[in-house]
Amino acid sequence: METWDALRARRNVRRFSSQPVPDDALDRILDAGRRAPSAGNWQPWDFVVVTDRAQLAELAKVWQGAGHVAGAAAAIALVAPQPEDERQAGLLQYDLGQATDAMTVAAADLGIGTGHAAATDQRQARAVLGFPDGRFLAYVLSVGYPADKPLAVLTRLDRRPFDEVVHRGTW
Repeated sequence: METWDALRARRNVRRFSSQPVPDDALDRILDAGRRAPSAGNWQPWDFVVVTDRAQLAELAKVWQGAGHVAGAAAAIALVAPQPEDERQAGLLQYDLGQATDAMTVAAADLGIGTGHAAATDQRQARAVLGFPDGRFLAYVLSVGYPADKPLAVLTRLDRRPFDEVVHRGTW
């Protein structure tokens, strides 16, 4: 798939087929996240890949909206350092967003769906993932082939119209 098509085909997937995601595809998705830009080349992320069915079920408990993680072929946990101050917290969220977006587009390019979830239960996250003190689970990406239909360029967007969103020169 071309980049423009991958961007237009990417959608949040919440139900996945039972088809496993090949390791080389997962590695490509992870490498896209690793290559994402960050403030001052900080690279404030570590990625924990989960493919074990029981572990995915436990990881899905980190947030009430993360149930889709349990049915995914894999999940990518984005683990980050605890920010030192408000400025660093803002940079961290922006950088994690860029890494997440890079991974979702790379997945779409391969015909693989993703769904994102927050993480509020850090005790559960640490028990499942074993990350060290001073770090926290920021987000989880569920990864797998969509159960309903393959990814394809979306023709009916649920988005505000282009001319309503884009302002040139001034508001």
